[in-house]
Amino acid sequence: MSVRVLAVGKKHEKWVVDGIDRYEKRLRKPFDATWQLLPHSAREGDAARAEESERILAKVDRSAFLVLLDERGKNVDSPALAATLQGAFDAGRPVVVAIGGAYGVSDEVRGRADFVWSLSKLVFPHQLVRLILAEQLYRAQEIAGGRPYHHV
Repeated sequence: MSVRVLAVGKKHEKWVVDGIDRYEKRLRKPFDATWQLLPHSAREGDAARAEESERILAKVDRSAFLVLLDERGKNVDSPALAATLQGAFDAGRPVVVAIGGAYGVSDEVRGRADFVWSLSKLVFPHQLVRLILAEQLYRAQEIAGGRPYHHV
């Protein structure tokens, strides 16, 4: 079992690749991540949101614990995130993290999500969100394992 990240958008830029690689080298099962980039829609607005949301939902198994990154989601601290992910792993559910496109995701994706997570009330560029996610997965792994990376 691993964390699968579905991200709408272009491939990682070099500076993002370097940052993600830094954390991915440290990740161990079940917190290790695989990335699947889904193409942007050629449409705009609601039509783009609908098309990209369908692409996301098509990649999420029924049994998966879906975490949706969304600025309107719940803002939690790192220990709470670690507990949420560990709870899904303990229940034997594969974890999928979805990052929508520029127009967000449909209510259907939001409704399917088991956990809607906000990194901040601020909106970040998708490339930066990917890097933050990689670091938070590593931090969650360390917290769950009782290791000293996270200082309170």
